[in-house]
Parts: sequence; C-alpha cells; structure tokens
Amino acid sequence: MQKQKTTTIKNEENHDGADKTTTANVLVTAAGGIVAQGIIKSLKLANASDTSPVKYKIIAADLSAQAAGLYRCDTGILVPSASSSNYIDSIIDVSKEQDIDAIYIGSDEELITVVNAKERIERETDAKVLANPIDVIITARDKWKTFEFLNANNLSCAASSLPEDNEKFIQEFGFPIVVKPREGYGSKHFYVVNNRDEMKYATSRIQKIGWNPLLQEYLKDDNDDRNSSSFSNTEFTSGVTVDRFGKYIMSSISIQKIVKSGQTYKAFIDRFEGIRRSAEEVALKLGARGAINIQAKLKGSEPKIFEINPRFSATCPMRSTAGINEPDVVFRNVTLGEDIKIYEYQRLVCLRYWNEVYVQYATYENTHLTGKVGNIGNHNSNNNSFVLNYF
Repeated sequence: MQKQKTTTIKNEENHDGADKTTTANVLVTAAGGIVAQGIIKSLKLANASDTSPVKYKIIAADLSAQAAGLYRCDTGILVPSASSSNYIDSIIDVSKEQDIDAIYIGSDEELITVVNAKERIERETDAKVLANPIDVIITARDKWKTFEFLNANNLSCAASSLPEDNEKFIQEFGFPIVVKPREGYGSKHFYVVNNRDEMKYATSRIQKIGWNPLLQEYLKDDNDDRNSSSFSNTEFTSGVTVDRFGKYIMSSISIQKIVKSGQTYKAFIDRFEGIRRSAEEVALKLGARGAINIQAKLKGSEPKIFEINPRFSATCPMRSTAGINEPDVVFRNVTLGEDIKIYEYQRLVCLRYWNEVYVQYATYENTHLTGKVGNIGNHNSNNNSFVLNYF
C-alpha cells in the first residue's frame, strides 16, 4: 500500500508580504567527496542569495566520520557503503527521519544503486531522487556504449575501439592513443600510450582490476587561442540541465578547464557557443533529465565528445557563481514544478586552491560512535567545525 504523502516543503511569506520563500530539506550523499561538496556549495550559494526562492536545510551523509561535508551542513549522518545490503534501507530511514524532500547523489559509486531503487525510495518516502533515468546512466557510464550512441546518432565524438580491433585502430590513427577503462571515472587508470608495448601494459593493468579497456583517439590541444603553454591538456566540460520531462534545455554553461590528477584546478567560464550547442544536442538525444555533464576537446573547430557524466559535476559551484545554479534549478523544476530557462551567465576565471575544515576532536569521536554529527539535536549549524579565512 502506497504511503500517504505529507510534503515537508513550506512556503513562507517575506516581511513585505509580496514574495514567498520555499524551505526544503535535502539529502546529499558521499559528503566526503568533491562532487557532493560541489552540490553543497551550490545549495549554500542559493541560501545566501536574496533573490533565491528556496532555502535549503542540508543533511549530509557519508560512510566515514572523516568526511568534511558532514561537519559543514545542518546535519551530518553516517550511512553504510553503497555496496552494503542495507544501504538503501539506511537512505530511506534517513529520508523519513529528516523529512527529506529531495536526494542528491554525490558519488559515482552510489549512482546506479540509488537510481535502481528510485521507485521504492519515492514510494516509501516524501523524497524525490534528483537523477537521470537508469538507461541514460547505463549508457553514459560505459564509454563504449557512449561511443556507440554518439556514433549512431551522428554526433561528433572521439573515435573509439575495443582492444580486439587494436591493429585496425592503430593503422587509422597512429600513436599516441588513449587507453582507459570503459567503466572508470576521473583519471583512474587513464593512459596515453606511444607504442604497442605500452598499450599491452595499459590494457593488462585495467583488466587486472576487473575492468574492461577501451582505446580512444588522442585529441591534441592544437586549437587553443590563449597562446599559453599552461593550457596544455585543456578540455571543455559543459553542464546541461534538462527539464523533468526531457523536453527542453533549462540551462547550459561551458568551462574550459585545466586538469590535474583527474580534477579541474583552473577553469575559464566563457560563452563557447559551439561547445554548448553540441552538448545540448547530446543531452536531449540521450534522454537526460536533470543535470548531465559532457566533456569534449576541439579537433580543428569541431567539438569531439569523449566522455559523459550523467550526474552533477564537481565544477557545479563554479557554474553557480557564474549564474547557473544547477542543483537549485533541478530541485525547483522536479520538486516544485517550475519551468526554468536561463540563458545568461558571467564570464569568469576560476583558480582553485586547497583549504581546510577543522573539527573538534570530541565531535569527530562522537560522530564515529553515534553515527551523527555532534550532540546538539538535529541542527548542526557548523558549531562543531570551522574554516579559517587565511587566504
């Protein structure tokens, strides 16, 4: 029997009685990771905005008491690993206990697990799972399936091959060639090989960990107009949001990024019209709903897509600062039914740096023992951690 829905979303009139602000409880998983922390930053930016129609109470979840995000949100809660048999039960329990209105999935490891349980989660709780359909995730998470989809739909992409056709691929493209896992993410087991011996080594390393290798055309950075050697190994990532019915683009924004250890550490947010239009076309044809990230490099003047991440990106706070807050946009569209279209954003340069979160030792120990941050009820308000403004 389906449970009776009693939504926790509330509308509160502002002091002038004219506009209303929606308050909502949201759960962000994998709060120790860079994707979840990007979502949290974006939600906090929405909270800080005088014009934002939604104010978020952020509940952070992670499997480890060492996750920084647990201590920088309203509430922090420990949950089992996504591979655990009781992970979904735990997410449901937290959603009921905290009256969660929407769930943001903060890691690749949890993505398929949560989306496979989406129907159950939404049936047993008041929460909406803010994620793409499972078929979109399966296609995008497998880089060979991604290539097959793009190629079949005449969408410009980096040429790819399975290892058994390596000789034909070498003859057509020559070295260097990219070797990476079909199911990987970030820079895990990413290789640029220059001969057959290096290719053999790379494929064997990937197979050794139980993954499947993929060969991909190496796209050189020979079209960079900024004339700086620091722009070697640049690529573009486009954040696109599609409405909940998959009918139209709500927003798109492209970033030229410099990657270090698999993560963006410098970014140039600009118009990049051709890159953006290409990404929008892919998002709609793939059947995306909500947030999706499409990565490309230029070959001449043509964007060549080489990877799709069917989730929110670690770079979403950069986009939020520029004027497109993807976690906020998707929440408002899916949960509140708003029709949103954003066409403008600021041109910015983002230079990333390391920072620290400090937690009282007693708070950390208590979190490890009890599974919740602190002992001050359900509202943390950052009382048990601090960030120094020393940069």
